Parts: sequence; structure tokens; C-alpha cells
Amino acid sequence: MWTKGSSCIANFLTDEQLLSLQESVRFDAEKHRGQYFAHHGGVEIESSILGALGAAPEFRALLEFIYQAEIRKTAYSDEILKVLRCVQGDSGRRESNCFHYDASLVTVLLPIEIPQNGVDSGDLIMFPNLRRVRSNVLFNVIEKALLQNPVSRKMISTAIRHGLLRPEKLQLIPGNLYLFWGYRTLHANEPCDPASRRATAIFHYGDPHAGSVATRLILKLNQRRARRATALGTQPTA
Repeated sequence: MWTKGSSCIANFLTDEQLLSLQESVRFDAEKHRGQYFAHHGGVEIESSILGALGAAPEFRALLEFIYQAEIRKTAYSDEILKVLRCVQGDSGRRESNCFHYDASLVTVLLPIEIPQNGVDSGDLIMFPNLRRVRSNVLFNVIEKALLQNPVSRKMISTAIRHGLLRPEKLQLIPGNLYLFWGYRTLHANEPCDPASRRATAIFHYGDPHAGSVATRLILKLNQRRARRATALGTQPTA
């Protein structure tokens, strides 16, 4: 993660575990009639393998070790934020290339369903370790606002298309586990074929600015936007 920007644990899930998650996603996808949906915690996640993984002492110890190795202190909170996202239909193209920095220092990505045929597979593209942890939360908020807006994202995407910027690409394989510095890495997913489905579980650990008033307000705003996006069948862009 320090040299390449990311790390992969191949075949993290057994075939049975992966199949169980895929069946659960398919059931949910049918309920949402081919539209984008996401679960931010809740019974859908906690009652599945994802909930068991997030509660496993070994998994928690791993994330804590990685966080402390980078920032040299313990996290403000040991909470692991768990998200399940499913992109399908038109949202696969509409919500791609939404470059952003995560609030958490450590991000864990567990692909569940990734299109394996065709050109657009929704792989992760990233500019790894682009920034350091900011000492001032206000600086962090301003920096994110400057990059996480439609104009900046379009400029970045255009520069990539013309070869002016060359991000790293993680070709995601269902069942593998990918770790990277979400806070330090500008990242997004590539377009996904509308005829296919892309489902991923994401675990966020260690917000370096946790506890600040600004962070709490932003978290509430993002959670509200996420609930509204799921209700409307669209993907939040932050």
C-alpha cells in the first residue's frame, strides 16, 4: 500500500461465501427493478457474511494495525462503516468517473459481482497516495470540494481520455479483497455495461478528522444524500 498504493488478498472468500453474497445481491436487485441501490449498514449487511467479517476480531485488528502504521496513533473510533453498493442499468454509465477522496484513511473493497464480458467492467481507477493526511479539517473540506464537483470530474475524465493523466487501474475480481488508502487516493470506478451488474462491499476505517463538528455535519449530510439516492435509484456522487 505504501509503494503501489493498494494491496490485494486473492481468493479471500470461499466459493460458497461468494455465491451466498451474489444470491443476496440478485434478490435485492430484483426488488429494486434494475436500478441503483445501496445499504449503509443495517440488517441487510449485518445479517450477511459482510456483517460477520466486519465483526471478526482478526479483521478489525488488521485495519487497526494498518491505520496505526500510517498515522502513528490509534483511530478516534474503532467503528467500521460498511456499505453495499449495486450499480445496474443506466446508472452504470451515468455515475462513473466520480473521482473522490474517502473520509476514512483505510478503505477495503470486496467485489461481489463484476462484469466479466464486454468492454465496460466498472474497474477501479485511482491516483494512489496523491496527498498526505491533512492536519486541518477545514483544509481537507476545501480540498475535497475543489475536486469533488462535476466540473473537476469532467476535466479529470477528459484528461484521462486524451492520455494526459494516467491513473492506475485495479481489475476487480469477485472474491478478492483490495485495500488502499481511501483518504489519500483520488479514485473512481470506470463505466459499467448497462446490461450487467456491479456489486461491491466497502469497509471504511479510521477517519483522521473524526470528532470534529465539520466531520459530523458532513457525515450526516452524506448519509441523508445516500438514503435519498437509494430511494430515487441513483448513485450519490460524493
